[in-house]
Amino acid sequence: MTEYKKPPNASEIVIPEPTLRRIPLYYQYLKRKQDDERLDAISSTTMATDLSLNPIQIRKDLEWIGATGKPRTGYDIEILLAHMEDFLGYNNAHDAFIVGAGHLGQALLGYEGFEDYGLHIVAAFDSDPAKADMLVAGKKVLPMEKLEDMVKRLHILIGILAVPSYEAQAVCDRMVAAGIKAVWNFTPFHLTVPDGVIVQHENMATSLAVLANKLEVALRKAREQGNQHDQK
Repeated sequence: MTEYKKPPNASEIVIPEPTLRRIPLYYQYLKRKQDDERLDAISSTTMATDLSLNPIQIRKDLEWIGATGKPRTGYDIEILLAHMEDFLGYNNAHDAFIVGAGHLGQALLGYEGFEDYGLHIVAAFDSDPAKADMLVAGKKVLPMEKLEDMVKRLHILIGILAVPSYEAQAVCDRMVAAGIKAVWNFTPFHLTVPDGVIVQHENMATSLAVLANKLEVALRKAREQGNQHDQK
């Protein structure tokens, strides 16, 4: 079974970004396996088959967080999940504000899944007076003029940006000036921030372009295979 050693803190090592992006994928997959199939242990080969990945890559990824499996038995799922939760900080809730309470902002405000990954959305802010004091999923939308005071008073370090693109940089500047150290950007605008401030871009246009391209390749391949079949 997996030997449990206290995993390295994410801040203590420079983990490759592709690996860091895959670890939450492994976490979600293992939670489903544990809940649906009541499995106690799993091999990297099984994980690779289910996730369409390379088992060697999975083992290397898990080694980054200090997890090692055992021959023939694989990884103890309970211990592996605990490893991931500690490494990713899921056990330590991080408070965050959303700026922008339009359709996207309200959807993010009401998404309960963030809590599973250690993110607690405290409130949202919006410049539209009609949205002031509105409740979304039990959380209040506050006027923008209260942003700076609330960030400082509650020591909020994470800001989620869901405003229109033309407002993105100016609003980001306000968030950073107030004390926000990490910005999760849901706008297509590429932000400029000072050194020491982290930005994670979630560009839906890019994701859609990748999805559309993969669909076109798949359809083209299907047409080619169909033509070959018709010629036989």
